[in-house]
Amino acid sequence: MLGLILAAPASGSGKTTVTLGLLRALRNRGMAVRGAKSGPDYIDPRFHAAACGRSCLNLDAWAMPPEMIAGLAAGDGLLLIEGAMGLFDGAPPDGRGAVADLARQLHLPVVLVIDAARMAQSLAPLVAGFAAHDPQVRIVGVILNRVGSDRHAAMLRRACPLPVLGVVPRDAALATPSRHLGLVQAGEHPDLAAFLDHAGRVVGGAVDLDALCALATPLPDAGRVPLPPPAQRIALASDAAFAFAYPHLAEGWHAAGAEIVTFSPLADEAAPPADLVILPGGYPELHAGRLAANRRFLGSLTDRAVYGECGGYMVMGDGLVDAEGRRHAMAGLLRLETSFATRRLHLGYRHLDASHGPFPGTSLGHEFHYATTLRAEGTPLFKARDAEGTALPPMGLRDGAACGSFAHVIAPGDPAARRGRT
Repeated sequence: MLGLILAAPASGSGKTTVTLGLLRALRNRGMAVRGAKSGPDYIDPRFHAAACGRSCLNLDAWAMPPEMIAGLAAGDGLLLIEGAMGLFDGAPPDGRGAVADLARQLHLPVVLVIDAARMAQSLAPLVAGFAAHDPQVRIVGVILNRVGSDRHAAMLRRACPLPVLGVVPRDAALATPSRHLGLVQAGEHPDLAAFLDHAGRVVGGAVDLDALCALATPLPDAGRVPLPPPAQRIALASDAAFAFAYPHLAEGWHAAGAEIVTFSPLADEAAPPADLVILPGGYPELHAGRLAANRRFLGSLTDRAVYGECGGYMVMGDGLVDAEGRRHAMAGLLRLETSFATRRLHLGYRHLDASHGPFPGTSLGHEFHYATTLRAEGTPLFKARDAEGTALPPMGLRDGAACGSFAHVIAPGDPAARRGRT
C-alpha cells in the first residue's frame, strides 16, 4: 500500500498522458499498480483503468471527508494519483480541494510534471518556488515533458534544483482527441490499446521507473466507508451516453447492502425492475436522435422512481435540442427543455439541500455542463449554494417520483449521513 502523487504547475502540462504511460509501463513490468484521479473527473479514470487493468476512483478533497479519501485510496500495490489543474489550485475562496490537500491528508510525496517545451533556465525558479511554497507538501522530483532535443534536456537538467526523474520527448502520437467536457471517452478512442502501448513505451523509456517507485510512501491504513444507498435495488444506466457515474458511489452502496443492476438506453434496453432508476450524466446530446427513437427504454421510465443527473436529467425532460438546432423528444417525465444550440459553461462545486428525492438532506457535488435551459417548470429539487456559500437559484425539478438536476452528487454533506446514521 504505497502511493505517489503526479501534479503540475498548471493545467495542460500533460499529466494525464504521463500518468497513463507510467501505469502502462509499470503494469507491463508485472507490478500491481492502480490509478486515482483528483477531483470531479469522469473521463480520465476510464483511461487509467484501461492502462493498468484495475478500476480507478476519484479522490475529491473538497467534497469527501478525510476518512472517505483514506478508505478509497487503500489497496494493494502502488497507487499513482493524477492531480487536476495546478498543484495548489482549488475552489474559491481559498483553494480548498486542491491536489495539495490530498498530499497533506494522505502524507504522500509529489512529483511535478512540467511542460518544458518553451523554457530552459527558467525551470529553476519555477521548481524552487513550488518546492518551498508549503512545507507540508513535499515535492520530491520532476518529470520534464515535451522536451525538444537532447541539448534542451541537458539545459533543463542543469537548471533543475530537484531530481529529474525523466525527460519525455515531444511526440505527436501522444496527443488524444477531445470534445467539450474533456477527452473523448476511453471506450470511444479509435485505437486505445495501441495508444496506451505507445505511451507506455515512450514514457516508460524516458522515466527512471525504479527511482520513481522508490519515492512512494505508505498510504494510511483505512477501510472503505460504506455509503447509505438511495434504494435497495438500483437500475443504473451505463453506456456511451450515460457514462458519468462515480464508481465510489455504486461501490459504497453495494458495500452497504444495495443491489446494482446496469442497462443500456442506447441499446434500447428497458430499465430493469428496481426501486430506483438512475440516469447519470454523459453525452446524450451526441445520441439524442437515437435515444428519442428508443421507445422501449423511454417507455420503461413511466410511473417509476427515476433520478437523473446532468445528461440524465436532460433526457428526463420533454425535449433536447442538439448542437445543430434539431429538437428531439425525450422521456417527458419533467417539464424541461434544454439546448446545445447555444452553449454556455456552468462549472463549480455545489452545496445541495433536498427535502425530497433519493438524496434528502445535505449533499456535496459539482456542476459541469454546457447546456442551456430553455424551460423548467415545476418544483425545484435542490436548494443550492456555490463553493463559497453564496446562494444560487434552486436546482433541478421534481414531479412525483421523478426528479433530477444538473448537479452531480459526490458525497453526503452531513457527517452522520456518511456514517449511515440519521
